[in-house]
Amino acid sequence: MSPTTSAPAIGVVSKKTGVRWIPVIGLEVHCQLKTETKLFCSCRYEFGASPNTLTCPVCTAQPGALPVLNREALALAVRVAGALGADVAARTKFDRKNYFYCDLPKGYQISQYDQPFCTGGGVTLASGKRVRLVRIHLEEDAGKAIHDRGDMTLVDLNRAGVPLIESVTHADMQTSDEAYEYLTALKEILQYVGASDCDMEKGSLRCDVNVSVHPEGEGWRTKVELKNLNSFKNVKDAIEHEIERQIEAYESGDKSKFPVQETRLYDATTQTTRTMRSKEDAHDYRYFPEPDLVPFHLDPAFVEKQRSMLPELPAARRARYQSQFGLSAYDAGVLTSSRALADFFETTVKLSGNPKESANWIANGVLANLSDPAITAKSVDELPFRAHDLAELIELVANQTIHNNVGRTVLRGMFESGKSPRQIVKEQGLEQVSDEGQLESWCREALVGKDKVIADVKAGKTKAVAALMGPVMKASKGSANPQKVQEILLRIIQTEL
Repeated sequence: MSPTTSAPAIGVVSKKTGVRWIPVIGLEVHCQLKTETKLFCSCRYEFGASPNTLTCPVCTAQPGALPVLNREALALAVRVAGALGADVAARTKFDRKNYFYCDLPKGYQISQYDQPFCTGGGVTLASGKRVRLVRIHLEEDAGKAIHDRGDMTLVDLNRAGVPLIESVTHADMQTSDEAYEYLTALKEILQYVGASDCDMEKGSLRCDVNVSVHPEGEGWRTKVELKNLNSFKNVKDAIEHEIERQIEAYESGDKSKFPVQETRLYDATTQTTRTMRSKEDAHDYRYFPEPDLVPFHLDPAFVEKQRSMLPELPAARRARYQSQFGLSAYDAGVLTSSRALADFFETTVKLSGNPKESANWIANGVLANLSDPAITAKSVDELPFRAHDLAELIELVANQTIHNNVGRTVLRGMFESGKSPRQIVKEQGLEQVSDEGQLESWCREALVGKDKVIADVKAGKTKAVAALMGPVMKASKGSANPQKVQEILLRIIQTEL
């Protein structure tokens, strides 16, 4: 299907011509801010609410209605700027971006054009590469057009006026993997600072991609914008397809097929893109200053206050977990994938005093159960137990009150009932048995008829005793102390049989 293959170095080498093509990738990410009300009115917003029930004269553009800026939205936007290392402007303003579409009741969008509230900043990838930001600006969201009702289009204006920040990168990325990593890191930062839930399924995080390719050593060529990307995987797949499509077009030699400046939609089913419309330039929007909102100055004290509210960010936490707790880079990455999970881990460590066991139980126990369709809870925020319960479970295993495998059963019970580990252990009789008399009785039962195992152990193959562990654990319903069981089995075989 494709005439290209990825080269070890940056770029894509064509199988057809041997030319190395250099992709150029930039991202524009829209993020809904997690405020109680909309950007310019007091209407609240709730995903999934009945259509057109969360509106007012301002967000439906009734004559004479005037916008009033939401201070909390500005505060969250400035906090994001601080987390991304961007420069906050001393003076900023809003502009009207004029275009007509059925879900835009005013016929224009209040956005920011030549004086955004911040510029610069960026995200550093694991490789050390810095993806730079051109700007971040604040704007209102449009409504939602619903096209899947046969021959009609319905419009829901609940979303109209919801606060957005749009972050625009320089074209610093050259692979789909870099774009995917950038988006993952940006999402983590936005969630850590409490700016947004970043739920792409609900539309609170949306991404547009600009892609072009050029032969190595030549100047940049025409860029194409990709839309309709509702997951990071789709972003990655769309970029890879578009790179292939553009290379094939250029190498065909047919200029009528060469990429043009346009917006294309990505179809995840066919993994292809198709033309949506020609791409607008800034002058097509006829920007001009918003007359109902005067330019304003951001108080340095206000900006500094927002910076002071920033938590420890994901990259810093990962580094600290590796140096302070001795965790691997992989484990540190898993545990910092969300702020809630990282906070849960740190509280568990504080209470248990055991970082590595805390990491193990969370990564291989808690997260494994959260991914099970049979479990109601789907995130750390929804857990029916708290960090002190997990710390208690870790202690029960560490002091051999219960065996590690029994601990996993207890953890499952915590998910299903919300009861404490000690309560589950007591109710189900799961406390580990270390009484030698009882253990010896189970061991002697397990030895009946096991002549070959006995012979192997007597011949020096002590590992053969493992075949007897299962029957003992079954008889004890998992409560037997496995270390003592092995010692007793070896003693009986070597001294009595």
